[in-house]
Amino acid sequence: MSQIDKASRRQKIKDRSRASVRGTEAKLRLCVYRSLSQIYAQLIDDASGRTVLAVSTMSKENKGLQGSKSERCRIIGSQLGQKALAAGITNVVFDRNGFRYHGRVKALADGAREAGLIF
Repeated sequence: MSQIDKASRRQKIKDRSRASVRGTEAKLRLCVYRSLSQIYAQLIDDASGRTVLAVSTMSKENKGLQGSKSERCRIIGSQLGQKALAAGITNVVFDRNGFRYHGRVKALADGAREAGLIF
């Protein structure tokens, strides 16, 4: 399978899932992006079109994270959950952004759930 096929396949899956997953002010969208070596997570309010909260492995506080990619993703998920709870956000809608729900994406979701987010 070529790189173009993979990208177009993921885009189709992403478009299909985004048709039903929308973030509102009461229930924000937790959007995950996974690159080859990094992971990014945002809480987005689609009604106003703004990012409320964002955490990634590239942020200054997470530059020195040790462990495997999955372990770092679990840490990022728990950081996102803690920051969201501090901001008064408890319920979110999970947007896997066209990626399969396993491995690093699942580890991030589990970390966020352990921190107290409900989705």
